[in-house]
Amino acid sequence: MPNHASPTSRRKGLFVLLTGIAASAILALSFSPTMSAFVASITNSTDTAASGYLTMQESNSDGSVLCNSTDSTTVSTNAATCATINKYGGSTAMFPGQTITTNITIKNTGTVNATAFTLTPGACTQANNGTVNGTAVDLCSKINIVIKSGTTTVFSGTLTSLNTGGAINLTALAGIGAVAPTIAVPFSFAVTLDSSAGNTYQGLRASQPLVWSFSA
Repeated sequence: MPNHASPTSRRKGLFVLLTGIAASAILALSFSPTMSAFVASITNSTDTAASGYLTMQESNSDGSVLCNSTDSTTVSTNAATCATINKYGGSTAMFPGQTITTNITIKNTGTVNATAFTLTPGACTQANNGTVNGTAVDLCSKINIVIKSGTTTVFSGTLTSLNTGGAINLTALAGIGAVAPTIAVPFSFAVTLDSSAGNTYQGLRASQPLVWSFSA
């Protein structure tokens, strides 16, 4: 005899099946965010970072002559040569005991602090000045220089010893420190031909490069 399920059994099976399907659907929907009653979100639409820049400007006492670290170059190089501001005065007729003082400023024209500030003197060299020349070969040791920033003495000695002393850490000196943007630091250079210089020092010229450096 065929084994047929009773109508009651079929109805019970169908009920169980439908109940399981409904429960699965409810469970799935309960994990769907689209069915949440409370929602909150934040979108950060502007997330950026940008670098500042560090540039330097040198000016003479009245600001009529300016030299910038980006002159004839770009900030990618950021190193220029300035031949228009002579810190030693540029006189061609100094005499023993005479002092010539030159005032300048070094300014941070960038947007970040210069946390390190140095002055690095190059070697002092001697050459003839004009056609009447003495025979001395140590003029650089006969020219004295005093460099100051305000009341702070940066260096005092001969042009020869200025070079042999190496780079001068200006940020370590009182009254200077780190150089913030827009700040201009004043310097004075007092150059004296030693009073003991005799005839053999006539008609001679001393030259010395100076390098100012900022870093951050």
